[in-house]
Amino acid sequence: MTTNSNTVVPTWTWSEERLQTIMNRARAGRSLKPAAWPDGARCAVALSFDSDHDTFELRDGGRSISALSQGQFGPRQGIPRIRELLSREAIPATFFVPAVSAIHYPDEQRALIAEGHEIGLHGWIHERNTLLDEDTERDLQFRAADTLEKITKVRPVGIRTPSWDFSENTLQITADMGLLYDSSLMADVDCYELLLNGAPCGVTELPVEWIRDDAAYLIMDRWGGLRPQIAPHDILQIFKREFDAAYEERGIFQLTMHPDIIGHRSRIWLLKELVAHIRTRKDVWFATHADIVRHVRASCA
Repeated sequence: MTTNSNTVVPTWTWSEERLQTIMNRARAGRSLKPAAWPDGARCAVALSFDSDHDTFELRDGGRSISALSQGQFGPRQGIPRIRELLSREAIPATFFVPAVSAIHYPDEQRALIAEGHEIGLHGWIHERNTLLDEDTERDLQFRAADTLEKITKVRPVGIRTPSWDFSENTLQITADMGLLYDSSLMADVDCYELLLNGAPCGVTELPVEWIRDDAAYLIMDRWGGLRPQIAPHDILQIFKREFDAAYEERGIFQLTMHPDIIGHRSRIWLLKELVAHIRTRKDVWFATHADIVRHVRASCA
């Protein structure tokens, strides 16, 4: 069958070879669940915050001043509340930061590093990777890493792609950068080896899931009619059950949050209650994503 560039070939006509090629661009490989956690802990807890701030609207042109003001809530209100909670509980966390957010709020990133938290890559301006050509995606990812390093004096070792949007080129670029890990994919609940075109590429996945993301429950789209339908109390029950299962399985409880979402007064309560619940277990290891990945790689080498 001859086609031109504008012809859409139905996917059910694809050959097995073509299907395998697509499926193997970035695939889950060997599980990296360790036999033990540091200091005899039964479970690892990885709290993370995506500091999108103004970039969520800037990415699309920055035309809505209202949306930009909502983005400013993160650094003005959300981040201070989160920092206070983490400091009080002595919990290290990972903040995934778009380069543009870091440029606009450099003192925020420096303070987080000084407090023992990790800063990870989260794109340049929260761009959608699947809408970019390979050269552009590569340029933005490398530039973002250089920018975060310049601001914080620490080179990022991990990435979470904006909106968890992972193109056919993302893993190759991540591997070429020599990054330790990615945290954008969802093939497991434990860390696993990432395969690039069927072979290990040196990048470890610390998986995410929409079930463990505050935005999935609490974000509002005023134009699209999407409204939060679940009360913080009910979300807390979901997060508690996810943690309890991770604890029973001796695995990882990973959570994704956003300063402009979880940072509201009625919602930071959710995180406080969750931490209090986790603290009822004495054998839990709170750690950054990078430290968890370093441990599982060393344990499963």
